[in-house]
Amino acid sequence: MAFGHSLKNACDFALLALCILAGNDLAFAEDAPAVGARDRVSLNAGWRFQRWTDKPDSVSYSTMKPWIMPSANDFIKNTAKRARRPSSEPANVTFAQPDFDDKAWELVDVPHDWAVKRPFYAGANAVIGGDMGRLPIHGVGWYRRAIQLDATDSGKSLLLDIDGAMSYAMVWLNGRFVGGWPYGYASFRLDLTPYARSGNNQLAIRVDNAMESSRFYPGAGIYRNVWLTKVSQQHVAYDGTWITSGQVSDQSATLDLVTIIENLSTASSATEIEVSTDIHVWDAASGKAAAKVGQFPSVKIAVDGGAKHTVNASTTLQNPRLWGPRPLQEPNLYIAMTRLQSGGRTLDEYHTRFGIRAVQYTGDGIKINGQRVYIQGVNQHHDLGSLGAAFNVRAAERQLEMLQDMGCNAVRTSHNPPSRELLDLADELGILIMDEIFDTWNSQKRRNDFHLIFSDWHEPDLRAFIRRDRNHPSVVIWSFGNEVAEQRARNGAATAQSLKDIVREEDPTRYTTVGSNNAGPNDAFTGVADIIGLNYQGEGRGTGAATFPDFRAKFPSKMILSTESSSGISTRGTYIFPVTTSNSITVSDSQGGDPRNRYVSAYELYAVSWGASPEKVFAAQDRYPYVAGEFVWTGWDYLGEPTPYDLSRSSYFGIIDLAGFPKDRFYLYQSRWNPTVKMAHILPHWNWPNRTGQVTPVHVFSSGDQAELFLNGVSQGVQKKAISSGSYRFRWDRVVYQPGELQVVTYKDGNLWANATMRTTGEPSGLHGSTYRDRKTIKADGADLLFISIAVVDQKGDVVRQSNNAITFSVQGPGEIVTTDNGDPTDMVAFPSPERKAFGGLALAIVRAKAGSSGKITVTASAKGLVSAEVVLEALS
Repeated sequence: MAFGHSLKNACDFALLALCILAGNDLAFAEDAPAVGARDRVSLNAGWRFQRWTDKPDSVSYSTMKPWIMPSANDFIKNTAKRARRPSSEPANVTFAQPDFDDKAWELVDVPHDWAVKRPFYAGANAVIGGDMGRLPIHGVGWYRRAIQLDATDSGKSLLLDIDGAMSYAMVWLNGRFVGGWPYGYASFRLDLTPYARSGNNQLAIRVDNAMESSRFYPGAGIYRNVWLTKVSQQHVAYDGTWITSGQVSDQSATLDLVTIIENLSTASSATEIEVSTDIHVWDAASGKAAAKVGQFPSVKIAVDGGAKHTVNASTTLQNPRLWGPRPLQEPNLYIAMTRLQSGGRTLDEYHTRFGIRAVQYTGDGIKINGQRVYIQGVNQHHDLGSLGAAFNVRAAERQLEMLQDMGCNAVRTSHNPPSRELLDLADELGILIMDEIFDTWNSQKRRNDFHLIFSDWHEPDLRAFIRRDRNHPSVVIWSFGNEVAEQRARNGAATAQSLKDIVREEDPTRYTTVGSNNAGPNDAFTGVADIIGLNYQGEGRGTGAATFPDFRAKFPSKMILSTESSSGISTRGTYIFPVTTSNSITVSDSQGGDPRNRYVSAYELYAVSWGASPEKVFAAQDRYPYVAGEFVWTGWDYLGEPTPYDLSRSSYFGIIDLAGFPKDRFYLYQSRWNPTVKMAHILPHWNWPNRTGQVTPVHVFSSGDQAELFLNGVSQGVQKKAISSGSYRFRWDRVVYQPGELQVVTYKDGNLWANATMRTTGEPSGLHGSTYRDRKTIKADGADLLFISIAVVDQKGDVVRQSNNAITFSVQGPGEIVTTDNGDPTDMVAFPSPERKAFGGLALAIVRAKAGSSGKITVTASAKGLVSAEVVLEALS
């Protein structure tokens, strides 16, 4: 562990002040008696916010660095390298002062992304280009909020927990500088106690986003949750528990618990503390602890003021319910309830959710609880489409649920730490996680990216990241880099080794990797990580590239994994002719690309130059079964990186588009990854009035092994799936277009499997509304969301796939439209707009109930000349 036994960290506490206030004010003294147990209060509501694109103040990271660096001290192992806060205070800043009048500022709640509600930048010379999503992420943002403290808070430690602020976050309380953290994806804690007073306290947070700071959309502002933790001065430290399991079987498991106790008191005498921890089953249905099933032995310790103390305990749990990924296993969870007591008083109660599972990493893949699990994973950026980077549990849950429906069982958090809540969801849903932290090290990818602070912050960022996430059973691999420039640099292997050493110090139970796109099997860099992580190597590249056997020959016992695969690209519902006869080809203006409209054909045969179609990847995986699996680039479209058309707003890589509508590729992956689903999917749509008499290939995705296609009742032939030749679809490439009806009948093992029909539709007649998973109730908590899909249909109710009617959304009742979208990467209408053109016949509205309200919400979608659609919801307070 990074902490020594009963380690005294004097520099952390040297400036803790005794704050005795006159009259009826309270004494927020560091040696005042502790009162009560832990109280975690959300600070998400009621912030005043203002953004500037020029410099509104005299603050900069370089001038504030001496006061910011001490915030990292708990995560720097070498005590000699820890920073001491200067004896002087930084200059006063107007926006941080308690008496500053912020009434004219915008009133917002966090999580908040200031960029996503604003108009897109268009054109070739935009302020923010396509790579960063064409949204105004740049500038300085100030957030201000009052915090009320009363007599019950006297003597407690007051700890501010910020789960994510983009970026260079700095915090003031009552005009005094508290600390900060520059990495925008980090979660961090600051101690407010020395600066607090009774009654009203003014909290101010500054963030600063530079242009050219990222290769993709980073978001802007305080985009994750903010908490105030009120707790005794003697308490479990920040992310201060760690539970591991060993000797795991269905009969028993050995559990080891590490608990770090910190004493923030300045008292000269030690505090006697009894530490006890009970183990309960976590009930997923209620979201609460259920029956007690075990306990760790209690321990009595003495902790000096200003010191930390590490407590170790072990126990054996009989007949454990194991955690494992779906659908092969079940994601059973437990919760450990740790209690600190002293003199008959409860000082702190701290809960740790965890899972019991055994993980083995072998040259032939990964085993969970003794069963090999083939990784069917995707890469996911952290934005949530039209919601931007502002995290929302329901939106993230919808993304994961749709991926699971496809058969996905794993997510790589490309290329940064995810929110805590996303890992909670993965734990509950049974999804494996490759948890990744850095996209750059010392060498830049963009002028203002993380390389500027890597030397100072890689250790505290990395240690804090591991400690935050290591209790999540879903996390099975740590990744500490992605396509870094150091892969073939002289110091690259040494830097990789130093990072790996930090990870393994913090967690020796999980293996590490780095996503490598050009380090070959003979490069020193490749051998450092525990797992060979390959981005487009092994498969997908042309002649001369290293192959899976090359890496296997060099590292026969190491697990090999495609950390990025495919990079297939397409635009939902767009089909471009002629269609390649290959099963994988690089997109170009003459092959699958439409440069005028900036669309890519959805025949799902086209990829970027460094990638390959899904089927080329499948063939390589089948050829080399020792490969542990893949993380496809990407599961969902995301803001930014609109390859190959930089003038667009969002990517083309996703299997699911930005609005959440599956592309045809979804069904290709489902046919392989979720083969028990009786499914057949026909493409393209069958509305081609200008192609009558012309060859119009018809392809079918299905987990069946044989299929027959009919056009207007006439058989187009029977096909068997030609996997041996690298085709994982059924192809009728000589079909001559006639309007009417396509029907496919599929078989599996000689038995009827699934049918599908695609008809030529009539003209648009009306709109049809539906909700995701037919949900019709919504919590009136201001956070829950409901996703409404609107389809343009003909008189028979068939979706008119080529329609682009302008749709207007409106709401009656205690609800509001948060955003709208259609999945079109070229659509530059601002996301909050209630007006949105259909794309491929579909559009989306995201609805929220007003906090504290209840009753009926009616969402209406209307379009000129079409029958309107109504969706009626019930808000539950």
